[in-house]
Amino acid sequence: MPIAQQIARMVEAATMIKTMFEEGARLKAAHGAQNVFDFSLGNPDVPPPPQFKQVLKDLIDDASVNHGYTPTPGLTSVRQAVADYLSTEYGTALSQESIVMTVGASGALNDVFKTLLNPGEQILVPAPYFVGYNNYAVMAGAVLKSVPTTADFHLDPAAIEAAITEKTRLLLINSPNNPTGAVYSKSELDELGAVLERTSARFGRRIYLVSDEPYRKIVYEAEVPSVFQAYPHTIVVNSYSKELSLAGERIGYLAIHPEAEDAGLIAGASGFVNSMLCVNAPALMQQAVARLQGVTVDVSIYRRRRDMLCKGLADAGYEFSVPQGAFYLFPKSPLADDMAFVNLLKEELILAVPGVGFGAPGYFRLSYAVPDATISGSFKGFRRALEKV
Repeated sequence: MPIAQQIARMVEAATMIKTMFEEGARLKAAHGAQNVFDFSLGNPDVPPPPQFKQVLKDLIDDASVNHGYTPTPGLTSVRQAVADYLSTEYGTALSQESIVMTVGASGALNDVFKTLLNPGEQILVPAPYFVGYNNYAVMAGAVLKSVPTTADFHLDPAAIEAAITEKTRLLLINSPNNPTGAVYSKSELDELGAVLERTSARFGRRIYLVSDEPYRKIVYEAEVPSVFQAYPHTIVVNSYSKELSLAGERIGYLAIHPEAEDAGLIAGASGFVNSMLCVNAPALMQQAVARLQGVTVDVSIYRRRRDMLCKGLADAGYEFSVPQGAFYLFPKSPLADDMAFVNLLKEELILAVPGVGFGAPGYFRLSYAVPDATISGSFKGFRRALEKV
């Protein structure tokens, strides 16, 4: 075999997404793009805030703009701007030493995993979870181990505590969640922090909490609590892909609680790993987001689409929990084989992602980061698919 066996297995696992993309292109060519209802990709389509364009114009005319290599953890002024904003957002005093600017949240996760994990150690994650976590674990030589959530996709602290072993190095959470839209409450996080304190003491080694929060600003009837208030040994990873609709610009950060065990070592090592993986985060985007702290896209657009999709699917007879955040709906599949039902939807020119890819067979994911016409035009097809079942 010309490529590594481990990479070959990862490529094979990714074939499902690639095949879906290719099938979508084929269906659109055959039936017309307006007649194909593609809910498969979580690619934010809401325009960036108008302030973003103004910031770019200002940077073009700013002679002090740096287009060269930056320090591997990011420009000091940028990290300080992020730290100042997050200090208020999370209720914890942060400095620029706590921040590493990264190539999106995925870059931040890769930095953290490479920094904290020895080969064979475990990442514990509540399921359903983002499909990319498996790949990041493999790249770190670690093992991803899932733990079930409650019926409405919230944390089950007892299940988490039972799943932690001497090999568990970190717990990875994602709230607001992809694919369910669940937002974990303050009481959930406080209980989780207590579990991690107990189990760290039991096994005589620190278990870190890593909170993946790229949808933090995309929320509706909920607030996203500060994980730093629940457990000091926490690292937040985030990006500007969703809150500023800058997914393709690949800019994010990791923030380490200053009271985390070995916080300084983790920050230094994460910056070093960042240099190994990408040298530094994009310089221009670093300087742009430094001027956009606290700015967010128009979330009301996503809220309207969520309400449209929920009403249409509820009227058709589907079962689901109404998402509190992000831009995904995760309905229960009317067939136990969610892949089979996704294929039924495809017959109606509706593209969805089977739940098995998120560690949750029996469900399917719909992204409502799509035009209103895609949502409204799909309802007849959703009804027909359910009637076939």
